[in-house]
Amino acid sequence: MNELVFEVTQEGDGGFVAEALGESIITQADSWDELRSNVREAVTAFYFDRPAPARVRLHLVRDEVLA
Repeated sequence: MNELVFEVTQEGDGGFVAEALGESIITQADSWDELRSNVREAVTAFYFDRPAPARVRLHLVRDEVLA
């Protein structure tokens, strides 16, 4: 696997939740910088015994309702 994609959503309190597509990896954080760090840590832990993807992509999903 060359790339692992995380779908990122922003919570009502301003925090973020990231969920990997195709793998059982989920993490959260209060800021974008903290989320990046948490995703790196989670990926490293998940792939501790096998090669990790070369790239990790954070895909921010924004759900906005217009009146």
